[in-house]
Amino acid sequence: MQNPVIAASGTFGFGAEYAEFFDVKKLGGISGKGLTLQGSQGNSGMRIHETPAGIMNSIGLENPGVRHFVEIESKKMREYSPCISIANLGGHSEHDYTEGARMLNDADIDILELNISCPNVKCGGMAYGILPETAADITRKVKAVTRHPLMVKLSPNAHDIQAVAKAVEDAGADAVSLVNTFLGLAIDTARKAPVFNNINAGVSGPCIMPIALCMVHKVCKSVKIPVVGLGGIRTADDALQFIMAGATAVQVGTSTFADPYAMLKIIDGLEKYCTEQGLSNISQVRGII
Repeated sequence: MQNPVIAASGTFGFGAEYAEFFDVKKLGGISGKGLTLQGSQGNSGMRIHETPAGIMNSIGLENPGVRHFVEIESKKMREYSPCISIANLGGHSEHDYTEGARMLNDADIDILELNISCPNVKCGGMAYGILPETAADITRKVKAVTRHPLMVKLSPNAHDIQAVAKAVEDAGADAVSLVNTFLGLAIDTARKAPVFNNINAGVSGPCIMPIALCMVHKVCKSVKIPVVGLGGIRTADDALQFIMAGATAVQVGTSTFADPYAMLKIIDGLEKYCTEQGLSNISQVRGII
């Protein structure tokens, strides 16, 4: 990667949506909109709700499906090289994940990011990433069928995120990314009802950064594979904190909604920091704390 800043999945489309604002080739990478095997219309009702220093979302993985991505979006993403292309894959069953991964073997991407925050229908709707056993099982099965380097995206709602990270590493993951959104609730007091039809929704933005940073630091001490940190990163200083905690790279999501140029500012800020500190590469401060 030309720099350690990646557009987070679900916040940047497949790149074209922001290409009208700036040259997305300057980014380190783009993690595309989360994909499901057959595609999805997403959730009904309210989808985005603002909360202090962040947002809540209940998008429901709206996406065009894996086949459409392979044939259309992946080719467009490759036009942004040297910015690397990452496909984010979700699913509700073992078949969804393994078949989706097989189909993505036909896509010219650099990394497959496995979203294990999706509910496993065989486990009563519990997310694959909640327990080390289920996380390791699906990681092992996807790793067996994919030709791409495999990065597993971890859920902060896991019972023991360090144990989950170690389990997916042992199962063959080449990297992990964390954190995904936290589970939250918002109530419309005028309607006397939840804001979202699904009741609970994912919380993201600067409000979660200290918790996300703590989790990334713990995971970096638990695994030997690269860790990509995300959760509320808004500035170059925020990104530096994740790198100093041990992250190899960072993903930026919600902040891009408030400022489309946030990632470019972070990249410039990291370069400035290297110059001021006399560093030849930002990796010289990785894990320094």
